[in-house]
Formats: sequence, C-alpha cells, structure tokens
Amino acid sequence: MKLAEVELLMQKAVEATQRSFNTIRTGRASTSLLDRVMVDYYGSPTPLKTLANINTPDASTITIQPFDRSSVNAIEKAISLSDIGLTPNNDGSMIRLNVPPLTTERRKEFVKLASKYAEEGKVSVRNIRRDAVDSVRKQEKAGDLPEDEARDLQDKIQKLTDKYIAKVEDLLAEKEKDITTV
Repeated sequence: MKLAEVELLMQKAVEATQRSFNTIRTGRASTSLLDRVMVDYYGSPTPLKTLANINTPDASTITIQPFDRSSVNAIEKAISLSDIGLTPNNDGSMIRLNVPPLTTERRKEFVKLASKYAEEGKVSVRNIRRDAVDSVRKQEKAGDLPEDEARDLQDKIQKLTDKYIAKVEDLLAEKEKDITTV
C-alpha cells in the first residue's frame, strides 16, 4: 500500500465525518439536515435532494418543492420517519419545516452525537493505519522491503494518522461551537 493511497483513504474518512456532522442540527435551518433522508419513490429508496428543490428562505425555515407533486406525501412520510426531529407542514404542493431553537438539553444531546461521529471518524483513520502497517510488515517479512525502510514507512504512516485525527478533532471542536452558540 502506497503512502499516497493511505493519505487519500484517511482524507475520505475525514470527509465522511464532516458529512455526518452536517446532518446535526445547530438551531439554524440548513439543507444539509436532509442529506440522509431517503424517500420511498415508486418502490425504491431515493435521496430527497434528487426528488425536490430544497431551500432555506430564512434562518428557521426549510422549504421543499417536489419536482413531481404526486411525491409530496411520500416525502412528508420520509421526513416524519427520519431522525431529524422536525415536523413537516404540507400545503399540497410544498413542504415547510420549521426549525425551532434548540433547548440546552437538546444541544447537549447533539454535542454527544457529534462526539460519537468524531470517534467513528477516528476509528476509521486508525483502521486505515492498521491495514497500511500490516501491509508494510508483510512486505518486510517477504523480503520486498528492507527493515529500515519499513520502519521509516511506519513512522510516516503514524504521522499521517496523527495529522488526520487532529483534523477530525478540529472539525468536532468547530461543530460543538456551532451547536452550543445560541
């Protein structure tokens, strides 16, 4: 496994963590809250953003304008069943979501959720490190890599790991700040 591959995999793990953070409410309306919502559209699960135009006209409202009016009820049902905790208001052609301000209790829950997502991201980065180090050790054992080069590669892999774990922690600190700021 090449160092560039390892870095790319770690970068993808950090990006996945960022996408997870984007689904956590911060008290402001954001279209990314609906990124994980899947709608049962003609029998197949379809991402909401491919079925409708999603906007935030103000800081506390999200509007969803379906491309196909017959899908309004399916979209409303999918939002109700999702874990975003918002109640959809359907006027027949458009769905509105009012994003209420967060209570202190709810903010604490969201900080815990963000910490959980960050830990998953760190575990993912560490798993990539483990696989890369195992690959280096196998090459060393097979005689394809001298011992000093293998140690050097393992050190570089560890430095990459530290760098990307620090990035996840920075993202977590930023998200916690967003959540706790009223």
